[in-house]
Amino acid sequence: QVQLVESGGGLVQAGGSLRLSCLVFGSILSIDAMDWYRQAPGKQRELVADITSGGRTNYIDSVKGRFTISRDNAKNTVYLQMNSLKPEDTAVYYCNADVLRLGATQFLNYWGQGTQVTVSS
Repeated sequence: QVQLVESGGGLVQAGGSLRLSCLVFGSILSIDAMDWYRQAPGKQRELVADITSGGRTNYIDSVKGRFTISRDNAKNTVYLQMNSLKPEDTAVYYCNADVLRLGATQFLNYWGQGTQVTVSS
């Protein structure tokens, strides 16, 4: 079994910072891409940032220059450093990863349970 567990969400004032973490644990052989998504009330879930196993990153335009995605492959963990937060960043943030389980022959996609980020004005 594979599980993704996010942490680090909370309430912060506009202009503040938060760091989200997502630990992938279980019977893991390899992890490919790792992503952060978010879903605000009444809106569709959107991809915020992703990082390949080699460290190449991609961001949506609205967070470029403010958010940084990184990963620690030895710890099976992906991070999202969020600076200069704005009220429009308020959402539930979800971790997502493509994982190859021990004994499996293909990567499968897994989701975390989500962590709430609320930015007050």
